[in-house]
Amino acid sequence: MKRWRWAGNRLLQIVPVIVLATFLVFGLLQLVPGDPAVTLAGDSATPQRIVEIRQIYGLDRPFLVQYGTWLGHAARGDLSKSLLSGEPVSESILHRLPNTLLVVAGSLFLSLLIGVPLGVAGATRPGSRIDGFITALSSFGVAVPSFWLGMMLVSIFALGLRWLPATGAVSLGDDFWGAIRHAILPSLALSASGVATIARQLRSALGEVLASQYVRTLRAKGLSSGAILWKHGLKNVSVPLLTVIGLLINRLLGATVVIEAVFAIPGTGSLVVNAAIGKDFPVVQGVVLTMVILVIVTNLIVDALYTFLDPRVSQP
Repeated sequence: MKRWRWAGNRLLQIVPVIVLATFLVFGLLQLVPGDPAVTLAGDSATPQRIVEIRQIYGLDRPFLVQYGTWLGHAARGDLSKSLLSGEPVSESILHRLPNTLLVVAGSLFLSLLIGVPLGVAGATRPGSRIDGFITALSSFGVAVPSFWLGMMLVSIFALGLRWLPATGAVSLGDDFWGAIRHAILPSLALSASGVATIARQLRSALGEVLASQYVRTLRAKGLSSGAILWKHGLKNVSVPLLTVIGLLINRLLGATVVIEAVFAIPGTGSLVVNAAIGKDFPVVQGVVLTMVILVIVTNLIVDALYTFLDPRVSQP
């Protein structure tokens, strides 16, 4: 019963978050220069035609009325149609979202694959040359811009060695390995900061655990270093590591906008950028709603996993 109450409270908290996020984005779109009615009508359109288009799409209505109408339709699962292409917004998002999620998943996988061993190595050899190298590498990963790293990877592995494709994306359903090959370079470029974040946080948290009185007692009892690391050290840092992973996923979802531009990936990032430039309100709102839901679901999963990884963490 307690868990059901916790789940109900968290679901109720989702509603104001979605409303606030979509309301702010809807308001910011009003400040973007240009008139979508003029874009739809064309440069040679008459003033009467522009007025007609505003009336057809409801662009002549007050801001709160426009937002309220969109929110009401979205609550029923209708994200409206694109003002520019006329395509249903939900179809546009579903067509492009897998490309974005594949890059995010690949980046998260690489961040864990590289970052966790680096963090463990630094924590088990504090003050050594390896620790210093890992610290310097982590600082580089945090500082290097993902778009610059992406261009360097394209120059070396796509244009120079011709090992991997430089741009575009392939559907997993059409060509599984082709989709993986297209996602490797974007995932590598996006994972640099993730590797650095996981390595630094894990090195710090695990280092504290290994230097604790509890671990010194285990060593005095004759427990091997490997057993201490795997059975006690990593288990005690699982909760902070999970927190870092959850925050990293949320950050990667936003960072894909730049990576998709560098690698010309038809994902939700490029979709929302083009829609914002053209003041295509329904598309921008649909993508924002999708991203907010993904972030909320990620946070819910992370919170739920806390109780399985650490029994001391209790749900309110």
